[in-house]
Formats: sequence, C-alpha cells, structure tokens
Amino acid sequence: MILDNRAKVNQVLIITLLLNFLVMLLKAIVGIMTGSLSLQADAIHSVTDSANNILGLVANRFSNPTPDREHPYGRLKFEAIGALGIAVFLGITCFEIAEGAINRIFEGKNEVSISFGEVSIILIVLGVNIFVALYERNVGQKINSSILIADAKHTMSDIWVTVVVLIGLIGIWQSNLLNLPQLQWLDVILAFPVAFLVFKSGWEVLTGNLPWLVDEMAIAPEVIHDIVMEVPGTINCHNIASRGVLGRQVFIEMHLVVEVRDLHAAHQITEEIEKRLDDRFSPVRVLIHVEPIDYQENQISFGHIYNAENDNNVKEEYVKSS
Repeated sequence: MILDNRAKVNQVLIITLLLNFLVMLLKAIVGIMTGSLSLQADAIHSVTDSANNILGLVANRFSNPTPDREHPYGRLKFEAIGALGIAVFLGITCFEIAEGAINRIFEGKNEVSISFGEVSIILIVLGVNIFVALYERNVGQKINSSILIADAKHTMSDIWVTVVVLIGLIGIWQSNLLNLPQLQWLDVILAFPVAFLVFKSGWEVLTGNLPWLVDEMAIAPEVIHDIVMEVPGTINCHNIASRGVLGRQVFIEMHLVVEVRDLHAAHQITEEIEKRLDDRFSPVRVLIHVEPIDYQENQISFGHIYNAENDNNVKEEYVKSS
C-alpha cells in the first residue's frame, strides 16, 4: 500500500510559512532599529525559513508516490530534492553571517543600541520558533515526511541561533546600563557560532537525504535473505538489492530458486515472500526473478559472499540502527 500524505504536508507547510513570515518580519524590524549584526543575520536566516516552506510546497506538489506512465516508480524523490534545497539555503545563510561578522571586525566598529522592549520581542520570536519546530517534527515523524523533518531541523537550528543572538542582545543591553562598551562586541563574536549552527543544520539535512537520491541500500540484504529463506519451498536467494526509504517506499529485487517445478506453486511462494516483506517493511514493491535449481549461488548481494558469522554481525548492526 502506497501512502500519500501530501495534503497533510501541504497544510503544515502553509501554517509554518505564515508563522515564519511573522518571525522574519519581527527580527528584521528589531535588527534594523538596533543595528544588531547578529539579529540582522538571524533575520536573513528566517528569510530562508519562509523560502524553504515555499520550496517545500512546490516539491510536495510534485512528489506523488503513485506510479504513472512517466514515473513508474512514483515521484517521492522530489521531496528529497526539496530537502536538499533547504541545505543549499542554509549554506548561503552561513556564508552571509560569517562575511558580515568579518567585515564588521575589519571596520573596527560595532555600535548597537537595544532596550528591554526589543529583547522582549525576541523572546516572543523564540517561543514561536519552538512551536513551529516541535509541530513540524511531530507531524513529520508521524507521517514519515522527509521534507517536514528536514524543515523542522532547519527551524530547530533557528531556535539555537535565536538563543545565541538573544544572549548577545542581553549583553549589549547590560553594556549600556553598566557602562561596559566591551560587551558591544558580543554581537560580532556570537555571529560566528550562529554561522556554525546554521552550517551544522544544513549538513544534517544533506546527509539525511543524499542516500535516497543516490539509491543507497535501504535494507541490509542479510535481513531480507533470512526472511525469504524462512518461507517453505525456498532453496536459494541471491542478488538481493533494495533502495528507497523505510516507512515511505522501498523497492526490493532478488533472484530466487524454489524446490517446486510448477509455475503456479512457484508463484504462491513468491506471493508469500512479498507478503512477509510487506508486513515487515511496508510499503514495499518487490520484484522476484525465479530461476532453475542449478542457478544457486552464495552471493546473496552484489559484491557480498554469504558467510553466516559475518552476516549475523551485520544483522545485529541493522537491528541496532533501526
């Protein structure tokens, strides 16, 4: 069974788009009023939040999991492409923040003026960011949406960025009250960890979605091999391959040798294999190539020779990771 959660993803993205636009507007206004470099950089970061939501809506529009004539494997990879777009936006933001901080250092001046009211506005912004991140993450995990989970990670980075910026703004506010001009440089100094947090978030989004686009193994072949060999009538299973994302869509291929010679009986065995694999990894699409009995071989996957001890270790690692 293929799950189509695009309507729910669309709803979440529209809600978060409106909230992110409000956050961006508040940060930009306060950043311009106070002259805070870190807050202006954070506002740029929030611009990418809104852009990411729009990008997500476009990607979600095209990521139909249902096969069609032009896309017989569905179009779920459009979601991963959208998530990679988020990583690109984060990279651009990281560069802009670092460049602005370095320029301010070389200029040798950093005059920022801030009041308690402006600090209070950023506290409200922080609360909105926390709500958006938790909302997107919870819905994304519930419906297994990579683009919502990726965007939630982006928003989570925005929370830490805002926390760092808020610390700097409080320090600057106190510098004016305590007559400590040295604290003014907190705004520039804290811009660098902000850039690092943005880069870290983008890297996580990139590494989380690239395996999907390059068809990295989805399920350890040793695990599939064990499930198949438990079905009565199977003699040998080899050349196992899988790709996709567990919980969204997985494609499995294999060569199978059965002990029956009747085509109908062989078909019943393959149907049972497909059922067991779907029960374990749903949704899946399984392609089984049935071969004569003399086609048996011990290479259960590409470049992998069957070895019971090694395969048990692999299966243990798979269980831990899943």
